[in-house]
Amino acid sequence: MPRLSWFAAPLLLSLTACALPGAPGAAPLVGSEWRLEDLGGRGVLDRVQATLAFPEAGRVTGNSSCNRFFGSYTLMQDRIALGQLAGTRMACAPAVDEQETRYLDALQKAQRLEVRGTTMLMHVQGLEKPLRFVRIKP
Repeated sequence: MPRLSWFAAPLLLSLTACALPGAPGAAPLVGSEWRLEDLGGRGVLDRVQATLAFPEAGRVTGNSSCNRFFGSYTLMQDRIALGQLAGTRMACAPAVDEQETRYLDALQKAQRLEVRGTTMLMHVQGLEKPLRFVRIKP
């Protein structure tokens, strides 16, 4: 899987997020930030934070375990799709690098979101269990 690249940054940034009012499972994401607690049933490394933030409509950022990433997303009711992600390319310990690769791959295959209080579940194509996040910023 290719690593993130800086030249991919401008792509799809014009996409906007639009959650339809009253849609089940679709919560306002703008301004929220989440910490990854479970990576499709495989847990996450201790003392290694992977995050996902929605700083503005259509824009996503976060920490992929070692590196920072950013890109775009679209949201229609509870369906989510992330555009190509770009970010930094720092060297990581092998276990952290492996988690980062799995996390970024999962984000690119995201299909559906469920927000339940302070927990967000992201259902991903090819994974039996969803990614589980806990809210760290409202």
